[in-house]
Amino acid sequence: MTITAPTRTAAPDATATSARVIIVGTGFSGIGMAAQLKRSGMDDFLILERADDVGGTWRDNTYPGCACDVPSLLYSFSWAQNPDWSDTFSPQPEIWEYLRTVAKDEQLDAHTRFGHTVQGARWDETRRVWSIETSEGTYEAQVLIAGLGPLSEPSTPHLPGIESFEGTVFHSATWDHDHDLRGERVAVIGTGASAIQFVPAIQPSVDHLTVFQRTPPWVMERRSRPIGRFERTLFKRVPGAQRLARASIYWARELTVIGFTRRPQILKRAGKLALAHLHQAVEDPELRRKLTPSYAMGCKRILLSNDWYPALTQPNVTLEDAGIAEVKAHSIVTVDGTEHPVDTIIFGTGFQVADIPAAQKMWGTGGVNLGEKWSESASAYLGSTVDQFPNLFFLVGPNTGLGHSSMVFMIESQVSYVMDALRSMDRTGASTVEVRPEAVEAYNVALQEQLGGTVWNTGGCKSWYLDKTGKNTSLWPDFTFVFRKRTRRFDPDHYVVTPAGRAAPTVAD
Repeated sequence: MTITAPTRTAAPDATATSARVIIVGTGFSGIGMAAQLKRSGMDDFLILERADDVGGTWRDNTYPGCACDVPSLLYSFSWAQNPDWSDTFSPQPEIWEYLRTVAKDEQLDAHTRFGHTVQGARWDETRRVWSIETSEGTYEAQVLIAGLGPLSEPSTPHLPGIESFEGTVFHSATWDHDHDLRGERVAVIGTGASAIQFVPAIQPSVDHLTVFQRTPPWVMERRSRPIGRFERTLFKRVPGAQRLARASIYWARELTVIGFTRRPQILKRAGKLALAHLHQAVEDPELRRKLTPSYAMGCKRILLSNDWYPALTQPNVTLEDAGIAEVKAHSIVTVDGTEHPVDTIIFGTGFQVADIPAAQKMWGTGGVNLGEKWSESASAYLGSTVDQFPNLFFLVGPNTGLGHSSMVFMIESQVSYVMDALRSMDRTGASTVEVRPEAVEAYNVALQEQLGGTVWNTGGCKSWYLDKTGKNTSLWPDFTFVFRKRTRRFDPDHYVVTPAGRAAPTVAD
């Protein structure tokens, strides 16, 4: 029996429901992948996007003060540099507009199906295609690429009694812009990367702001500045100048890996600078005590802000570090019995990074569910492929996150790996590639051994880097150029490769 798969070389038409490649998501991962397919003449692809515009997390996160904590020159594609950044740390609207511009310049609109929420993806072993159920119908692809991103599903903890609260509740990732906070008593749950940006932005307009802190973050000075007209003109007329500036930022960031992964004592100097930043901004000794971390710097994500500490010193702000006991109709009660009147609750509690909710909607060979396979801990080979899931590639998969540099660099590395896999399939006439389970196991054993000595695992804190078992399934424990070297070429020896027209082998084969 001859087994066929959708392998057109031309772009799908407007009514097509199948393609050689289907990409899910239009954030940096999805746009980066699609652009390289387009540039390589592999036009037979579709992009499924649940929203009505591209942009991923930079489209969805519109809370006041939202900005990037990675330098602008580094937080962009190497092949689509932007000479028009207004600041060395770009604000959310500019990043979103950048992604929209790239998608337009690369002519991706014709490939994109907006308003298509993926409800499930199942591998058809007989036809060797992925069947993808969406809110708008079923699609099929030979290759499925998940560019969902780890910051796509908000994490909202359940607070006892929250159902009885009669005020307004929302998460920072789904900011309610129709709700006026002026003159209100606002509670903010969480003190992570989002909260330290929106708290200073809303503090001047609210009546009272109560910030509920579980663990104080390490906060460094944010050394940002506007990028002047001269620099922008120089970058436009001399692109090499921007590439040089970008390279200098990249290598400066790479040096910090040594402190995170090999010599945590190096971070002690940075810790002293962070404490000096705290002491300079906060005079009250009790507030300082609450804001002083008790764990090693780098164990949780290091945050950058110049206005977080000053905002917390304002007379209309209370920092509460006692745990929350319950929520009532118009208040939050802490474990020490204190009742805080509240009109609006805002969750600044981050995202479901380690859980990867999308895995629950994927089924591979033999009907295995990826969520069940990852029920204890998520793992993949090079953060990209999983055994029992042929022709499935993750972008920003397990253990590809960074604590020091730009994720765009990692995304470009994985895109290169997927592109070479597709070329390898073309050269060999393969219909499927499936990573060998022993390759996944060996890779992740070595990875976890390397992570064992890092500050993320030994720093004495509980962070979103760790899953429910205490395993770090989020971060890459080395220099990013090491990851790029490992993903530069597809390595078929680590895969079961099935030629077209031949029955797929079992693992035992």
